Amino acid sequence: MSLDLIPRSFIDLSSRLPSIFDDEDWRSFMPSTGLTVSEDDKQVYVEAAVPGINPDKIEVTYDKGILWIRGNQEQKEENKDRKFYRQASSAFSYRVAVPGNVDENAEPEASCKNGMMTIKFNKVPETQPKRISVKTE
Repeated sequence: MSLDLIPRSFIDLSSRLPSIFDDEDWRSFMPSTGLTVSEDDKQVYVEAAVPGINPDKIEVTYDKGILWIRGNQEQKEENKDRKFYRQASSAFSYRVAVPGNVDENAEPEASCKNGMMTIKFNKVPETQPKRISVKTE
């Protein structure tokens, strides 16, 4: 079939149906996923999305500068009266090198709220350069 037989209005690729992604706040419709690493002068922050996972089912380890967050949760539901059976599982694994000069002697702080796990690492206080005065003879 030749494109010459199709009216141009039908093959105009610039026109399309509206989408929720056209809204400037389209990210508010998307679930939070992934990993975010940030830092300030005193701490390094690692935020991991763990939606629907019970915090008791999350394992967090830190060894030689590598942070590993992993979890797995299974759900089973059965109703023999209705001949109904449902099984679902959620699993994730994040592994990231923690940037900055992290204090290895301080215990990192981990918390979980609304499907987001936040881990805070304290940084080693940076030593300030020492100014040396020069004497003249």
